[in-house]
Amino acid sequence: MSDASEFRRVVVTGGSSGIGLATVLRFVADGAKVVSLDLAAPPDDSIRWFGTDVSDDASVRAGVAAAVDALGGLDVLVNNAGIGAQGTVEDNLDDEWLKVLDINVLGIVRVSRAALPTLRRSPAACIVNTCSIAATAGLPQRALYSASKGAVLALTRAMAADHIGEGIRVNCVNPGTADTPWVGRLLAAAEEPEAERAALEARQPMGRLVTADEVAAAIQYLASPAAGSTTGTDLAVDGGMSGLRTRPRL
Repeated sequence: MSDASEFRRVVVTGGSSGIGLATVLRFVADGAKVVSLDLAAPPDDSIRWFGTDVSDDASVRAGVAAAVDALGGLDVLVNNAGIGAQGTVEDNLDDEWLKVLDINVLGIVRVSRAALPTLRRSPAACIVNTCSIAATAGLPQRALYSASKGAVLALTRAMAADHIGEGIRVNCVNPGTADTPWVGRLLAAAEEPEAERAALEARQPMGRLVTADEVAAAIQYLASPAAGSTTGTDLAVDGGMSGLRTRPRL
């Protein structure tokens, strides 16, 4: 186990479900003090939570301030909140483009901007952004989502360069298709949910979806002392999807 004293105070956006909830639970199990910032309450009453809309700067500033006050400072920020989108470049109207980019990209900007003054006072400060395999691989029917996550990848590297001199590390995780509530809703809405799930599993070399806990473990590693020399890096947790070209299973 990593030394929890090196990341005593943690804020996770979108921490009430999926990857965010798994991340909160991992940090809590390791002895850290954690606050979730989310629109919805977490399913576990023991998790500290402040209702926060990452698309609204006033809400973000209030949520971060409340979290910092509750934690007594801040060492780790996990920018996990985000939404998905389906379709080609022809399928999404301008309003949807603006909404997804506002939440997935500007949401990270708003939360990081509000948190940085406190992070600068931490002896072991870091930011971990949740990106996606969609940032590095061309996926069908994901034009808008891919564009937003490509921006997150570029933003992560730029932030790492900007804040390395302040002792703040910035990295991101790139999950493959993860078994989360959002993917579950997509599958439920498909004409043939079982066939759609099988197709998603088949495109990952390991033949299964990534688990939320596997992504959370990568986030926890990037926030730990073991990753003390790691910054500006995207860590793939995708079952080999980004780098392997395997033969089809017969």
